[in-house]
This record gives sequence, C-alpha cells and structure tokens, in this order.
Amino acid sequence: MFGISDIPKFLLAFFLVLPVISILHEAGHVFFAWLMGAKNIRIIVGSGKPVFKKGLLEVRKFYFWYGFCSFENIKRKEKLANILIFSGGAIFNLLSTIAVILLVENKVLEAGMVTYQFTYFSMYYIFFALLPMLYPGGYPSDGKIMLDLIKGKDEVIKERTYRVLWKPEEEEWQVLDQNKEVIAGHQGEDDALEEARKIAKKHRPSRILYCKDGEEKEIQNYPRIPL
Repeated sequence: MFGISDIPKFLLAFFLVLPVISILHEAGHVFFAWLMGAKNIRIIVGSGKPVFKKGLLEVRKFYFWYGFCSFENIKRKEKLANILIFSGGAIFNLLSTIAVILLVENKVLEAGMVTYQFTYFSMYYIFFALLPMLYPGGYPSDGKIMLDLIKGKDEVIKERTYRVLWKPEEEEWQVLDQNKEVIAGHQGEDDALEEARKIAKKHRPSRILYCKDGEEKEIQNYPRIPL
C-alpha cells in the first residue's frame, strides 16, 4: 500500500529518474536517425518554455513531463532505416536497463530505490513505446509505425512537399500540395507562408519549398514527432 513514507520515493522517480529515461529514449531515436544521415538533430526534454540549450539538448520548464526529438528528414528512406529509427528509443532503454542490472549484479552499483525505479520505468517506457496503438491526440506509437511499415503501409513515413509559389500572371501567392495542385491563393506572401506551415505541420513528415523566378528553396522542414 502507498503510504506517507513512499512520497519521497515517488518524487525521486518523477523528477529525476523519468527524465533520465526519457533522454535515453529520445537519444536512441536520434542515434539511428544520425546514422541514416539526419541533420539539425534536437532532443527536447519536458514541455513549456525552453530554459536550457546545449548542443543537441533542449530542456524545458516542465522537464519531467513529456519529451520528443526532431531532425530534418533522413537521406535513407527505405523501410529498414525507418524501422531502426522508430525502434531506437526502446533499444536504448533496453540496453541501459541491462547495463544497470549487470552493474548491480557485479556490485559496481549498489541495489537501491534508484536502480529499481530505473529498471522498472524503463520497462514501462519500452512496453508503451512498442505497443501498436494510437496515443491521445492521434499520434501513433513507435510500435504501430513499425507494424505499419512491416505491413507495407509506407504512407506513415511518406514525406509530403508543399510549395509556396508566386504567380505573376495572377498576381497572387499560391499554396500547392504534394501533387502541385493549388490549395489556396493569397495576395500576401506572409499569409501564404502561414497557411503552408499550418498544413505542413498537420501532415508530418513534410517540407515547404519557396518558389519564385523559376527557383525552389526549402524553407521549412517538419519531421514526424513526437517519437
């Protein structure tokens, strides 16, 4: 039964152990993404406003709640590459759990509340990451994405390209979908860019190309998150 004496243990798990496990989980994803040629990699821990940034790591105000990673879409887009990326979080959690168990068994670490909580919540992370399900909000779990990839449903990772195009003959900025069909037209460039960003964010992974005078330039890249 949970008692008053267990409250400090709960706080230790919530404010220290879980964030560490979250960092390891996201590190697993970005490690394999890096192997597949991803750039601009970030690991975000927590939610709210950013309070600390160093290299790849960004820690936010509520560091103990939530976590994800982001990176520009990978160069290697084949099925196996994506399965490795989406399984990376669970792989790192499993390897770190095994490492802690071995260190305890070899008396390098002393068995205690921290090691128990670390192994327990790591397995919790692994289970819910690999369980093929939709999270609240409609985001698929890592396991669901991997299962869909194995079944040949490549649309779960298919990158969409949206364009913001200046049409001088019509004197308007147009937003084009991945089939280069017009979604909407705007008199202002900023309005067209804002609409393109909203659409691209909703249909990750995606990117936005800015098109003018016969040239195309990528101005935004939205990876699939959270992972």
